[in-house]
Amino acid sequence: QVQLVESGGGLVQPGGSLRLSCAASGISFGFNAMGWYRQAPGKQRELVATITTGGSTIYADSVKGRFTISRDNAKNTLYLQMNSLEVEDTAVYYCKVQTPYTYWGQGTQVTVSS
Repeated sequence: QVQLVESGGGLVQPGGSLRLSCAASGISFGFNAMGWYRQAPGKQRELVATITTGGSTIYADSVKGRFTISRDNAKNTLYLQMNSLEVEDTAVYYCKVQTPYTYWGQGTQVTVSS
């Protein structure tokens, strides 16, 4: 069984910060590519950031310079540090792990509002 559990979401004011975590069980992050995606109401799910097994990272243009993806392989945990948050960042954020199958977490809500 594979389970991904996101945490760290919440309500934050514009300009604030949050750190999202994705804890995995039944799978090793050290040997799989991982990523964060988000979906706002009425919009399609979009890539936020990915990190490969080799540590290479890719960010969406909209978050580059503000968000940082990282992982702790020993803890099987994926992180997304979100700084300088904007109202447009409001969405449900999902953790994804790619093996021959694609695994998704249940998502964590991030709301940026004054």
